[in-house]
Amino acid sequence: MIDFFQEIGGFIMTPLYYAISFVLDLFHQMFSALGLDPAGGASWALSIIGLTLVIRAALIPLFVKQIKSSRNMQLIQPKVKELQKKYGHDRERLAQETMKLYRESGTNPFASCLPILLQMPIFLALFQILNNASKEIPKGVLTQTQARQFGEAELLGVPLSSTFIGADGDVGVMVMAALLVLAMTATTFLTQRQLMSKNMPPDALTGPYAQQQKLLLFVLPVVFAVGGIAFPIGVLLYWTTSNLWTMGQQFYVIRNNPAPGTPAFAAKEKRDAAKAARHGTVEPEAASETGSGTTTATEERPAQRQQPKRQSREQRKKQGKGRSGQQKPPPADTPPTHETQ
Repeated sequence: MIDFFQEIGGFIMTPLYYAISFVLDLFHQMFSALGLDPAGGASWALSIIGLTLVIRAALIPLFVKQIKSSRNMQLIQPKVKELQKKYGHDRERLAQETMKLYRESGTNPFASCLPILLQMPIFLALFQILNNASKEIPKGVLTQTQARQFGEAELLGVPLSSTFIGADGDVGVMVMAALLVLAMTATTFLTQRQLMSKNMPPDALTGPYAQQQKLLLFVLPVVFAVGGIAFPIGVLLYWTTSNLWTMGQQFYVIRNNPAPGTPAFAAKEKRDAAKAARHGTVEPEAASETGSGTTTATEERPAQRQQPKRQSREQRKKQGKGRSGQQKPPPADTPPTHETQ
């Protein structure tokens, strides 16, 4: 049974070894051509960052799907609560109706985990490549010389293959590993916190889904912090860069396409109204709707009644002759003249 799982794991991981090492090799050749030392830690560290950016760029479609699914999960929470009140006594019926609601709204409750789940094999593959390189064992397309360079590469005097628990009292390794673990933990926490505080409506902050999100808010950073002490410096660099990418990408999406009824949506409406006001494109009705409290001149003063023009005696005589001798009484608004008195 163990051999079977090992074969399955090898079948999955072997293509990743070649793909990751191929991208690493491309970036390493590029930075070496730019004048960086091929055996130096800077060239290999930048290659890891380049690998991270390529992977995250490839995962953008999944990230968009994750954002849409998370938004749908937030927006249907009031309906989920209604189902819980209606079928709370029947768990089987509640599960059926909830899944039906997910299908109708196009929501996948597991979509939010896809980017992390897909990155885990990549994460493990990079770990194995770097770990084997420290033993001068090449994996994928890396040559023996590249594996030795990768395994011995140092960044600020700290080997990229070293770990916090394997520092053997090396203060430099422990400090750099600790800083990267803290950075990885903090960025994981802030990314989740950003989503909950900015892009969740009030109704979505209560209920089972909200409790799950709050649990992940604190559990995931702890898991990464505990596991991070066993990760090589190069792997910590990959994960921290990936988290920074996630924060920036999520900030852009929340700022420009927030979910309705959220603080981010209200902030975007204010920015749009202020931008329109600066360019002079706000209509009077729109300005009053945005809460400016101003009214137009036509709203403040009622329409005035137009008074008839006063005519001279000669003009009245000419009008009387032109009406074939039929003289009409003067208008009610016209004040009496000396002739009619």
